[in-house]
Amino acid sequence: MAELQQTPTPLCCCRKSLPVTRPWCVGDSTRPSAVPGPGSPQCPLVDVASASNFSCFQLQHFHLDLRLNFAVKEMSGWLVLDLIPIQMGNHILVLDSHPSLLIHSIDCKVPRSGQEEPVSLTYRIDPFTDYGSSLNISLPAAAVKPGRLIEITIRYTTTDGPAIWWLDSELTCGQSRPLVFTQGHSVCNRSFFPCFDTPAVKSTYTATVRVPDGVTVLMSASRSAYSKQDRVFQFSMEFPVPSYLVALVAGELQHVDVGPRSRVWAEPCLLSCAVKKLGGSVEHWLGVAEDLFGPYLWGRCDIVFLPPSFPIVAMENPCLTFIIASILESSEFLLIDVIHEIAHGWFGNTVTNATWEEMWLSEGLATYAQRRITTEAYGEAFTCLETVVRLDALHRQLRLLGDNNPVSKLQVKFEPGVNPSSLMNLFTYEKGFCFVSYLSKLCGDIHRFDHFLRDYISKFKFKSVVAQDLIDYFLGYFPELQGAAVAQREGLEFERWLSGCGPPLYEPDLSGGDPLIQPVQDLCDLWRNIECPDLQTVTSFDLSVWSTFQIVLFLDRMLDHSPLPHGDVANTIGRTNCYSTLFDGLNAEVQIRWLQMVVRNTFYPDLPRVQAFLHKHVRARQHSLWLSYFFSLKIK
Repeated sequence: MAELQQTPTPLCCCRKSLPVTRPWCVGDSTRPSAVPGPGSPQCPLVDVASASNFSCFQLQHFHLDLRLNFAVKEMSGWLVLDLIPIQMGNHILVLDSHPSLLIHSIDCKVPRSGQEEPVSLTYRIDPFTDYGSSLNISLPAAAVKPGRLIEITIRYTTTDGPAIWWLDSELTCGQSRPLVFTQGHSVCNRSFFPCFDTPAVKSTYTATVRVPDGVTVLMSASRSAYSKQDRVFQFSMEFPVPSYLVALVAGELQHVDVGPRSRVWAEPCLLSCAVKKLGGSVEHWLGVAEDLFGPYLWGRCDIVFLPPSFPIVAMENPCLTFIIASILESSEFLLIDVIHEIAHGWFGNTVTNATWEEMWLSEGLATYAQRRITTEAYGEAFTCLETVVRLDALHRQLRLLGDNNPVSKLQVKFEPGVNPSSLMNLFTYEKGFCFVSYLSKLCGDIHRFDHFLRDYISKFKFKSVVAQDLIDYFLGYFPELQGAAVAQREGLEFERWLSGCGPPLYEPDLSGGDPLIQPVQDLCDLWRNIECPDLQTVTSFDLSVWSTFQIVLFLDRMLDHSPLPHGDVANTIGRTNCYSTLFDGLNAEVQIRWLQMVVRNTFYPDLPRVQAFLHKHVRARQHSLWLSYFFSLKIK
């Protein structure tokens, strides 16, 4: 997942049928043996972000049957859960739910038991946290037997929940028809359908969705079909996925194939631009990733571009990445974000973090994989430059939060009631990336580490893991490192990496990016160290030939030292007139940084651009908040 980037604390930011086995339990004795590591988990796994009793049942499959009503902004229908009780004496099923879900009825059937009619069940809804509630369902004692399948059907209606975003037509890009999409990460999908809303549980699913005429429905599924006469879409996801990766979008959407297994979806007004920007790149990136990490297991790799109301940059929903349309303004950011979501096809989707307390297992590994892909496809210098931009942002965030802030840990221990989504930060991505880079350095050969990651995916595919699983497998894969006790190396102990606060204990060598980075630093030094920079010297740097990441790095480092030293800075900026003219024609990532420079350095001629930018890019209800934020920046 890629988060929206907001200065001053930017964030990095969506098949063949397999048998479904019992829920995979962390700490399984069948795993490769290695020296005991810190905090080795014990069964059953506890997920404090879930109210459900997921460890008591095996979820084999679920089916959604929904009708979309755009007029009243509701989804209504039913959910069928195929469950197998794991132990005797458990007659209560607890699911994650949300106050925005209106439960109408719940019943139970036992297939092939001779019971023809479903049995109506009693249930109770209890508060859990501010992001959900618990749905407690009483099961018939006679029906609940370990190993015997039961079918639970829940009829319900959704209202205005955090997972479901209804957009009136004027909020879409084309402004002609309304649109709805869902966003399940991290714990939002409990307001889409009752579920075991934890990444520890994976299952296959199917869905039937009924819509008004002229509406196209897409889901994060491997197969789909459409009956035009009945206006019914049918979907099937044949590989097990956690609840947060179930996603839906419906509206006026069209597509163009851009490769043998990828197509681009968008509103008609965006489609040609999106296709032009991506071209045949998706298949190229997939091929590079497969060479590094093994086969892409999900079949389809489609992309749907969503209106600016999409709350994050991109989401790695299997088979169908969701991505914000405004990213089309920047080819480089589009490239990075799409490759990052492709990397999640291996790291995050195929092998998933078992709890949100170790989200870095998805985001840190995906970031490392993303950079291996870009290095192979675009060279070391490009990747090093992008990495420097992100690591600069990481250290900027550390300066704001302090080195002892617990959110800087890789293993963040959630207190009950804390929303995991609120703790998405750069440490998850960049400190996680640095730890994976350190593991790569330990094995001494980056290509040897590629083979390790390929085998890691093969070993744990379609399972959920904790950090100790990765570490144990790493040490078992490289016995010479285990013998050298690298996990206890002073100052770089794995335990300190995982549970220690502060900056990464190791950062990779990024000197390969110096040809692109040094000119940026030279210009920054010119502005920062001289009261009134010489106009001729300033204009000798031709920013029009710089890449987007070079300009972003320049502005970020200038912002770190703004307001600039006293002198005729505003006059120099005005006389050059190059920055305003150049940046005004570039993407939002550049503009938002330049406009903060304008405010912090009180460059009055460009102040009207601030309000114009906010009017274009920010939803109306946030406009005044952001305007106040911008004009507070002049206070150091």
